[in-house]
Amino acid sequence: MTDRIHKVELPFVAGFNADDHPVFESLEVELLSADNHEVRLLRSPLFTRNLAAGDKLNVVNAAAAEYALIERSGNLSIRVLRKEEIDPVEQMLTPKIEKLGGVLDHSNPRALVYTIHVSIGFNAIEALLNEACAQFPGTLWNYGNVYDPEDGTTPMEWWIDLDEK
Repeated sequence: MTDRIHKVELPFVAGFNADDHPVFESLEVELLSADNHEVRLLRSPLFTRNLAAGDKLNVVNAAAAEYALIERSGNLSIRVLRKEEIDPVEQMLTPKIEKLGGVLDHSNPRALVYTIHVSIGFNAIEALLNEACAQFPGTLWNYGNVYDPEDGTTPMEWWIDLDEK
């Protein structure tokens, strides 16, 4: 038996273009089952909503980017965005996020994606993110998996179920 993780990249719907056709984001997953139908997301996505690193999914139809959520990891997906260069924000924020047990999953010149467990607490996480926005004007942040993807404002409250497990 090997401890090697079997990883592949799969397409996920990241949004829709002006013609209402899906736009895809390629995400790396760990294969969890012999039939490759159960996978775990290895990093939180930049564009795909409602998912975070560690979430387990059932692959319904990979070619059509259809998946069913099996189990949430308890991780929050956090996106930090800026029109200007984001490096100064990353240099300030990443060590503080890491001190809380979080990780930087994605970085490009205008965006950062962090994963951090919900047990850290929304107040502590939001205070840190708001501090970064205050220190670096023009910086915005949002959660990738807290609000209903349909309306963008209703909390899904999946973290409440974690307390019951």
